[in-house]
Amino acid sequence: MNWQAEIDEYAHRQELARQMGGEEKVARHHANGKLTVRERIDALVDPGSFDEAGSAAGFPQYDADGRIIGLTPANVVCGRARIAGREVFVTGDDFTVRGGANDGGLREKFAYAETQAVRWGVPLVRLVDGTGGGGSVRHLETLGRTYLPDVPVFAEVVATLTEVPVVALGLGSVAGLGAARVCASHYSVMVRGTSQLFAAGPPVVARAGEEVDKETLGGAEIHAKNGTIDDAVDSEAEAFERARRFLSYLPSSTRELPPRIACEDPVDRREESLIGAIPRDARRVYRMRPILESIFDTGSVLEIGRAWGRSVITGLARLDGWPVAVLASDPYHYGGAWTVDASRKAIRLVDLAETFRLPVVHLVDIPGFLIGTAAERDGIMRYGTQALAAIRSSTVPWCGVIVRKAFGMAALSQRGGSDAFQRFAWPSAQWGSLPIAGGVYAAYRAEIDAAPDPVARQAEIEARLEAVQSPIRTAEAFGVEEIIDPRDTRRHLCRFAAIAAPLRAGARGFGYRP
Repeated sequence: MNWQAEIDEYAHRQELARQMGGEEKVARHHANGKLTVRERIDALVDPGSFDEAGSAAGFPQYDADGRIIGLTPANVVCGRARIAGREVFVTGDDFTVRGGANDGGLREKFAYAETQAVRWGVPLVRLVDGTGGGGSVRHLETLGRTYLPDVPVFAEVVATLTEVPVVALGLGSVAGLGAARVCASHYSVMVRGTSQLFAAGPPVVARAGEEVDKETLGGAEIHAKNGTIDDAVDSEAEAFERARRFLSYLPSSTRELPPRIACEDPVDRREESLIGAIPRDARRVYRMRPILESIFDTGSVLEIGRAWGRSVITGLARLDGWPVAVLASDPYHYGGAWTVDASRKAIRLVDLAETFRLPVVHLVDIPGFLIGTAAERDGIMRYGTQALAAIRSSTVPWCGVIVRKAFGMAALSQRGGSDAFQRFAWPSAQWGSLPIAGGVYAAYRAEIDAAPDPVARQAEIEARLEAVQSPIRTAEAFGVEEIIDPRDTRRHLCRFAAIAAPLRAGARGFGYRP
């Protein structure tokens, strides 16, 4: 006598569950250019590493003799797995079963899937497709009543952000709770053409008087440009690769520190191009991204949110194998001036760095907050001040490199709130309360207006002040710690990362805000 019969019976239920919504719905899913949830998990994690939880959970059908004749599986698939050898918890919506809606799921399994990563201190990856545990009007008929909206597990969804890394991939049309689960993450990705995200889909929007298709309402390009998600990619395979790469910079939880990896890129590597990277004419733009690639470990820069808040570049990178958060200016957009979106984007990066104890490297070229009527209507000083408050409240080690402009209140972002702070300037640096070009007329208006040639007099004053503005004058008064050869920047930053490493263990100043 043994228990083989019961093992076989359970295996039969597992096999029924692996059929998901059935051949027809799986075929329709594939026809829409999407992988099934089980195919997605296999493509994301290390081969053979997925151990499923609740593999036979669902809604069984029995005959009159109590024998199982069918099983509609719960539309959440979850379990432990490994990514690059590290433990993670993965949860995925099965769109082939009631479109991932609540009436195709088991509340207990959904709650379990959203809480296990925190309990075990491992990263969480959400593969979201559909309402992601949200509601469906069909469910009301099954209940025979309606209910006051309440999702107790949503508190866990948000709390997870302060404990473990969370990656959310929007892999289909996601709405309601599914959309919120995508946004409540440290890194979110959608797939162009097959992913959409909205508070409510086109049928509901049509009832409100607006006829619109899914892509126009909430396509990946829309949300990558407004900051709802971090990045849009061209395929599910690319989304999985982005998830794996993002997690490689972070610890498994806030109980650990970000891991260092082996680095073959020499610490003292010098890039000759950097000596001329910044034009002598301050009105000319230049490309910041090649500078980043030259300074950080080769191939290590992972930009996050490239399509929105574009005067600021944010991302992750490595210095001699140490992971760091990167904040940089992009003068191709508003000359590098901080907009409302740039401020929001900077806050998001600082929150990530603070939560997981990543030192910050900030390459500064900021002429100030964006000015003008449009900026004022958008509330630039409110959101800009929020960004400065977040930066100055941060407690992680911080290194500022002033490559060109640092003017006005926005230039306060050059440093964080930690005493573990270093600052360097390139010889191309300029700083002050106002740029000379914009401040001369305000300060010397009477003199300029009274001159026989006001234009010539203003140019004369500007030339005189530009000599005073030299960063060398500031260095003589120890107003800046050191002016460095741009070609030596990598060496200085690698040393910063090394001495910052033991200082990362301090208490967090604040948590993460989705």
